[in-house]
Amino acid sequence: MSSSVLFQPFTLGDITLPNRIALAPMTRSRAGVERIPNAIMAEYYVQRSSAGLLITEATTISEEANGWNESPGIYTDQMTEGWRQVVDAVHQQGGVIFLQLWHMGRSSHSSFHNGKLAVAPSAIKINEEYIHTPTGKQPHEVPRALETAEIPRVVEDYRLAAERAKQAGFDGVEIHGANGYLIDEFLQSKTNHRTDDYGGSIENRYRFLNEVVEAVTSVIPANRVGVRISPNGVFNDMGSPDFREQFTYVASQLDSYDLSYLHVMDGLAFGFHNLGEPMTLADFRKVFRNSLIGNCGYTQEAAESMITQGDADLVAFGRPFISNPDLVDRFRNNWPLSPIAEMSDWYSPTGEKGYTDFPTYQ
Repeated sequence: MSSSVLFQPFTLGDITLPNRIALAPMTRSRAGVERIPNAIMAEYYVQRSSAGLLITEATTISEEANGWNESPGIYTDQMTEGWRQVVDAVHQQGGVIFLQLWHMGRSSHSSFHNGKLAVAPSAIKINEEYIHTPTGKQPHEVPRALETAEIPRVVEDYRLAAERAKQAGFDGVEIHGANGYLIDEFLQSKTNHRTDDYGGSIENRYRFLNEVVEAVTSVIPANRVGVRISPNGVFNDMGSPDFREQFTYVASQLDSYDLSYLHVMDGLAFGFHNLGEPMTLADFRKVFRNSLIGNCGYTQEAAESMITQGDADLVAFGRPFISNPDLVDRFRNNWPLSPIAEMSDWYSPTGEKGYTDFPTYQ
């Protein structure tokens, strides 16, 4: 049996977790075209409920926020009830589960919105080849820039989604501010060319996230709210020259809310924009006092090292958890890991294939 630091209990806000391992949020596309969480999704999370913290797949806050085939939402009564069965099943296993709140911004497509363009801070297209849509692969489009007067409506969508998450029984929520989706698009100078109060300066680019945090924490206590950021990432054509200044400011401002945690995509496994020295958890530890979660390409050994040296409090694992539902037990007992499943199986339309059909260690 391992005596690893990963298996020490940890107090996250006002919740005591049994270990320092988190299930990273991963879009798995099993909610159907209605985007309603279902029994097979409950089974998936139950299988992984030995993690100290489960963070759900990204979950859209409104119809406007959609942009990924068959991902779940949290903006109707049926969606809320669907998530309730997931939460109840996880709680029956003693698990702790946070819902990740998502707006896809410019990384969506008009075919998700009855022909209306996706919205973004500015009318700047993703410089990548294509997007998967309900009508197949399509080229990316130039999004519509949100009018200043529309922004309070989007912020309200986050608040309403947080209310529904509370109704569904979630232990907390994570605000998705990473990976080139709407909040990240507001934060970064590459994608935010606005000239109103939400653009221009580092402070103004933070304003939208600040308003979202204010809205969400009006519904859910701050010590049950996390925020995810990706200062080093290139996903969805991101990366800004002033990223170090921007994300240092973001973290220092978020520190004032006494949040549950800051979830940082600090690893470089999925690409780095090479616009300066990558930001590390040690950088964020200087300006953010509460819990830090590291993520992206971690091995068990790297996670143990990061926690032991005091730079991380938890580490989130993504892809290894897909094909190892008992990842926690495998780490604890030094059992070998199953190889990561083929990407073609990750979003299989057959439901359980590549989703809930992975065996535990024998």
